[in-house]
Amino acid sequence: MGFERFGVVCHTKDAKVSEFIDWLERGKVMATRCRRCQTVYFPPKVDCPRCLVEDMEWVEISGQEGELLSYTVVHYGPAGFEDKAPYTMGLAQFPPGVKVLALLPRDLPEDQLRVGMKVKVVPVKLPPDRISYGLEPA
Repeated sequence: MGFERFGVVCHTKDAKVSEFIDWLERGKVMATRCRRCQTVYFPPKVDCPRCLVEDMEWVEISGQEGELLSYTVVHYGPAGFEDKAPYTMGLAQFPPGVKVLALLPRDLPEDQLRVGMKVKVVPVKLPPDRISYGLEPA
């Protein structure tokens, strides 16, 4: 499968890391790690920008607990998200230093959000037959 089923709006149907979607379908959110320099990338990359090599391996981040670094409530969504607003985006850090920007659950009240709270990244099924990832409290 390519990226044609990824996210609410997808502007590409093929990518070098299309296996990322296969992992999401299996219930795992994955990053890639360079075998040479050990740098972890999310979103995944097939080429290491640091070493300039194509020697990457998949590593799971969905089983780890992360920390919410920041969040914002979006009131005016960009193209494709106009009818989704308001929604909350969060930025979280997971070991070993991987940062993930993703939606937080719609039913999570804003007064329960705190910078520093523990979160996890999870695959999210979207209608009608799409998939993405999101953050939720750990």
